[in-house]
Amino acid sequence: MLDFIKVVILGIVEGITEWLPVSSTGHLILVGSVLKPGLSDAFMEMFDVVIQLGAIMAVVVLYFHKLNPFSPRKSERQKMLTWQMWIKVAIASVPAAIVGLLFNDYLDAIFYKPVPVAIMLIVYGVLFIIIEDKHRGKQPKVTRISQLTLKMLLWIGVFQMLALIPGTSRSGATIVGALLIGVSRETAAEFTFFLAIPVMFGASLLKLLKFGFAFSAAEFGFLMLGCIVSFGVSIFAIKFLMGYIKQHDFKVFGYYRIALGVLILIVSIFQVIMG
Repeated sequence: MLDFIKVVILGIVEGITEWLPVSSTGHLILVGSVLKPGLSDAFMEMFDVVIQLGAIMAVVVLYFHKLNPFSPRKSERQKMLTWQMWIKVAIASVPAAIVGLLFNDYLDAIFYKPVPVAIMLIVYGVLFIIIEDKHRGKQPKVTRISQLTLKMLLWIGVFQMLALIPGTSRSGATIVGALLIGVSRETAAEFTFFLAIPVMFGASLLKLLKFGFAFSAAEFGFLMLGCIVSFGVSIFAIKFLMGYIKQHDFKVFGYYRIALGVLILIVSIFQVIMG
């Protein structure tokens, strides 16, 4: 029963932090180190990635009409624009897909630790603050996904690739890259949601293949529970973010990331001293 509650809490953490630019990995490492579910390390490493599928389904549900090129409610032009959007998503996904396939295990082995995660939280937190200060009062050059050029897509893709380093935050890195090239906050966030679909499905599949689908009945139940909880919470998190950024900038997330990074560093130092 205790592990049931811990899995629910981790699902809530994933659902909230996957879409806010604050690093779901950083939060799962911090919360997981406190909760310490009675499950194997190999399972928990896979669990932290695969419960993202629940978060992804929230995007699919909320944006189904916009994502669906076959919708009978769309004109032929709208269907064409939808296909173009998917092509843009595919192009921007290429850098992360290549590097992820080649180096994902290597990067996890080096960086999936509290201190590197904390450093990346702080670095991108500072970047958010600097970028928002730099762009204060400026009108964005791009306010629709259809305006993204090939060069812009590759730039955003490179920033998403950087998010393979745990603690960076996939949404955070992608939004930072988009803001740097003059994309509006709303468009940057929305395109980030869509980019997550192929990238996170791919990452989850790789983790499942590595784990070998060798679940016990209890582990399978915990995994499904985590996905369901992250799906429900993600619905609210996405709606909150899209409403929030219409009136506010991302600086608050920058300050939060810095505070969380410092907290993880303090906890890590304390554990070393006490260990």
